[in-house]
Amino acid sequence: MASRTNQRVLLGCALLCAAVLPCADSSRLSAAESQPQPSVAVANFPIASAARLAGDGKQTRFILDIDQTVSFRAVTLADPYRVVVDVPQINFQLPNGAGSGGRGLVKAFRYGLVMPGGSRIVFDLTGPAKIANSYVLEAANGQPARLVLELEEVDRTAFVQSLAPENRPELRPAIADAPPATVPAAAGREVPQQRVDGRPVVVIDPGHGGIDNGTQSSGESEKNLVLAFGLALRDRLEKSGKYRVVMTRDDDTFVPLNDRTKIARNLKAALFVSIHADALPRAEGDAQGATIYTLSDKASDAEAQRLADAENRADAIAGFNLAEEPTDVADILIDLTQRETRTFSNRFAHLLMGEMKSNVRMHKHPLKSAGFRVLKAPDVPSVLVEIGYVSNKGDLEHLVSEGWRSKAVGSMAQAVDAFLAKRLATAGAGN
Repeated sequence: MASRTNQRVLLGCALLCAAVLPCADSSRLSAAESQPQPSVAVANFPIASAARLAGDGKQTRFILDIDQTVSFRAVTLADPYRVVVDVPQINFQLPNGAGSGGRGLVKAFRYGLVMPGGSRIVFDLTGPAKIANSYVLEAANGQPARLVLELEEVDRTAFVQSLAPENRPELRPAIADAPPATVPAAAGREVPQQRVDGRPVVVIDPGHGGIDNGTQSSGESEKNLVLAFGLALRDRLEKSGKYRVVMTRDDDTFVPLNDRTKIARNLKAALFVSIHADALPRAEGDAQGATIYTLSDKASDAEAQRLADAENRADAIAGFNLAEEPTDVADILIDLTQRETRTFSNRFAHLLMGEMKSNVRMHKHPLKSAGFRVLKAPDVPSVLVEIGYVSNKGDLEHLVSEGWRSKAVGSMAQAVDAFLAKRLATAGAGN
């Protein structure tokens, strides 16, 4: 894991440096010199202490108070209309609820870490708008340094014309583009070969992260709850010594959906388990219990479709241009390998339900399916587990309980043992 984390940090810093060069209105930009480092104390990052919006539906200004000047890059994105501002990593110390309300052209905004060394602010717009001006003011007259973004309303035609390729966000934490974490071929015979780890690879995927909080309730965020669960599951599986366990993220970093599946494919994983926690809108009543989802072309019910739609928006929430995603997904879905993989995925889902139901409260319909993007690896058995509803008081009490987490993780580990034991036995018999 250390090598993968270092790769992500170094790659993130390199991409960020490249991304901040074409800053808007550079004549007014005062860029802070920075030396990207893999491990830096949080106290050394710039601190953002306040944020506010001003203006109306024609012109809107955003102001961020920071304790030092920073370089930045601001771009617009369509469908949905958004403005994305990329900055070096910032320690956001904004009041609770900052960004949840909008004004003028901005419906709401969110902020957070999008990769090691890089933070992002994403503005959801009420309609098409352009960045009329953007700049950083140095501290003066007792006032802090400020990042300022000025937006103006435009029509759809003018907005689309502004979306030239060079103005689209290039900053991507493309950790999946790094070589698979396997033993590299020796450059020469004199270099000793390392022993290849032949254990089955299990990829654990805590959902959301960084700028994407996921669902939230009573001060708890899905991204933190599922990360704690994923780390506990990793520790339980690694303790057995049977598997090589890889996390798609082991900290508060955002990872695009497509990269999550690429990690599993690059490692030729035997199993991919994505961990989430659901929330039901108050107007739709209450729901409770864990649910296990597999991939299907058609959702098993309306709730499964709602959840898949919500989870599939993760990249848009984090400010990524969805047009960058590959176009071969439809072909993947009809691949024969995908069909066999779905059979294995369904088998694991049933094993998992059987193990969990004795220790974990399950949803009244615990097995469902829908078109989750994160489950579309054609050659890796994959499930998405909603471990509970943060919108349900009882479930939330379980989700924050270490005792409950330990029992749930134990059940999941037993299901992994049963599934991979059968697969390995079947593979051995076929040789």
